[in-house]
Amino acid sequence: MTYTSELAVALDIGTTKVCAIAGIRNEYGKIDIIGIGKVKSEGVNRGVVSNIEKTSKAIRQAIDGAEMASGKKFDTVHVGIAGQHIKSYHHHGMLVRNNSLTEISKEDVEKLINDMHKLVLPAGDKVLHVIPQEFTVDDESNIIDPIGMAGVRLEANFHIITGQISASQNIIKCVEKVGLNIADMTLEPIASAKAVLSEEEKEAGVVLVDIGGGTTDINIFHEGIIRHTAVLPFGGNIITKDIKEGCIVMSNQAEKLKVKFGSALADEVYDNRVITIPGFKGGEPKEVTERNLARIIQARVEEIFDYVLWEIKRSGYENKLIAGIVLTGGGSLLKNINLLVEGHTGHSVRIGMPIDHLAHGYSSELASPVYSTALGLLLTAIDNQDELAVQTTREQEVMDLDDTDDIEEDDSGIKKWTNVFSTYVKEFFETTPDSEF
Repeated sequence: MTYTSELAVALDIGTTKVCAIAGIRNEYGKIDIIGIGKVKSEGVNRGVVSNIEKTSKAIRQAIDGAEMASGKKFDTVHVGIAGQHIKSYHHHGMLVRNNSLTEISKEDVEKLINDMHKLVLPAGDKVLHVIPQEFTVDDESNIIDPIGMAGVRLEANFHIITGQISASQNIIKCVEKVGLNIADMTLEPIASAKAVLSEEEKEAGVVLVDIGGGTTDINIFHEGIIRHTAVLPFGGNIITKDIKEGCIVMSNQAEKLKVKFGSALADEVYDNRVITIPGFKGGEPKEVTERNLARIIQARVEEIFDYVLWEIKRSGYENKLIAGIVLTGGGSLLKNINLLVEGHTGHSVRIGMPIDHLAHGYSSELASPVYSTALGLLLTAIDNQDELAVQTTREQEVMDLDDTDDIEEDDSGIKKWTNVFSTYVKEFFETTPDSEF
């Protein structure tokens, strides 16, 4: 097999799991997974590191698992960032160019984007991503790509995503504590979108809802561009907590009830079987009916999607979502959740599986929404490596070309002065009388 990229490693530090995954792009543009490690996460709360030691230990165990599976040692990883501290803004930027006759270059666009990183933010926040929406060149608006156009005034609307500096610093500390370097940091819902959404869906208008353990992440796309980002501070764990309190059981029992017997739609429970839960030390067992369990789950899922609907309405793209809603993340594995969300929101719904970019023969374990973020981070890491390699190659070609130009210029200069000198000597001998020698 021929590979067209370098080996990349992604690290998904979630509320319920820490997952390390290593892969490489083959000649057909698909990703070969060569190693994966997954362990339970105990030091992360709602997507944010709350215990450095526990999180570092989990990272080390996940990396060890991936290294053992791949037979390689890793030193650099691409990590994700999430949590309820994530915020998004819309901002307008403008750049006045000196020369209207020259074409707008990539450097002009990058300068405008870099200016957005200088915005005044609330104390403790920093810019994570700057995503251009549309550009305006002089009086011509709604331009997607202004490079190559002529104009004096370049303007753009930007979608800016920010996060707490302390949250990213804690992630960096945990990763460096186990002897690894961070190549880059990506917002996790953006990574998930890369793994499960098609370009047609992004163009048509789609909402990605990533239901994780501690948070629910929302990304809205339209015309191929991210238009809105939001993070809700509750996910699968709050459903488990409701089951624990409603059925009066332990947390681990509540999680098992949710995963094995849970349904997001009570009306779809026909058998209404009775689930028996063992009591403490031979005490009386507890009994829970499937329909009552489904009612508890349905109430919380409906509440979560009330907030999702509010974010969709707030974005202004409520009537532009032709591709509907795509669910992913561990929470999307709830039985009948797609039926509930479809009826509750009025949009078409599908479950997003992160398998479209995987090479043939991938493990069946990866065909699960649980790995959407990890595989999205891996895709992002490989794309970044490829982009960096292309940029380095171009810079080297420019340097080589400059060196060649210098040599040619020097050679031409030497030839020029040699010709002048030869002409002068020839004229001297032809015009000077022999008596003067």
